[in-house]
Amino acid sequence: MTNGEKEKFKKVIKVTDQVQPLVSLSKKPTEPKIVVNLRYIKRKILIMSGKGGVGKSTVAANLAIGLALHGYRVGLLDCDIHGPTIPTIFGMESMSPEVSEEGIMPIDVFPNLSLMSVGFLLEDKDSPIIWRGPLKMGMIEKLLGDVVWGDLDFLIIDLPPGTGDEPLSLALLIPNIDGSVIVTTPQDVALVSVRKSIEFSKKLNVPIIGIVDNMHGLICPHCGKPIEVFKNGGVEKASKDFNIPILARLPIEPKVAKMEDKGTIVQEMLEHDTDWQKKFENFVIAVEKALMEK
Repeated sequence: MTNGEKEKFKKVIKVTDQVQPLVSLSKKPTEPKIVVNLRYIKRKILIMSGKGGVGKSTVAANLAIGLALHGYRVGLLDCDIHGPTIPTIFGMESMSPEVSEEGIMPIDVFPNLSLMSVGFLLEDKDSPIIWRGPLKMGMIEKLLGDVVWGDLDFLIIDLPPGTGDEPLSLALLIPNIDGSVIVTTPQDVALVSVRKSIEFSKKLNVPIIGIVDNMHGLICPHCGKPIEVFKNGGVEKASKDFNIPILARLPIEPKVAKMEDKGTIVQEMLEHDTDWQKKFENFVIAVEKALMEK
């Protein structure tokens, strides 16, 4: 290379540009906020359903309460962006989270149970959230990365129905999900969707803890005998086809709907005086056993 060519080369690329400063070599790569935040959470559970209206949020809320009453530290994250119902179920629609230097503080129900929902972040509770995918994904990342959950034994994540943006994003963002609970009702139309949720979990390598067969009959208030409201048998078939256990068969219970409308779910769950609540307690024990044995 001639001297003229060397001079041209130096003008294009400076030697100092190729040397990495020693300070930068000693720095450790920054971990994503979500990874750091979720490191303190022992168990992460997705509550899923193939379609809406099957009682998914009811199952998520009562599971969180049940585990907390067993002495665990529990967080409940409502990731239904368009239809958040957890604030209503707990009677906390008017509450707003505090923001500290560390991040967004979840709302405490009692010392070992805390909640977070996009419903707490809305100024007008009646305003619809009209967002496309990127905005929803940004909100989910914020709920996972900026909410200061602290040390938890369980984080229960209430997903919106279906297998679209929100469930997919959560499954990809959260490292090492411990399992999913799939909620369905006995109708064939619900079971078509629930089979898709099962395949969704399998393709994303999320272990399936089991199925909840909700609205499984109605207890007659006069004679106390069960009444079959929907056709039965489909949940059992799905359970056998996919080799997934049925964790609970919960009857239609008007009292549960009333306590959610009134926001008295915590007080009522302390009583355990209905057939629904007794069967749900067995479901909580089944989830606890399945995860703590892992």
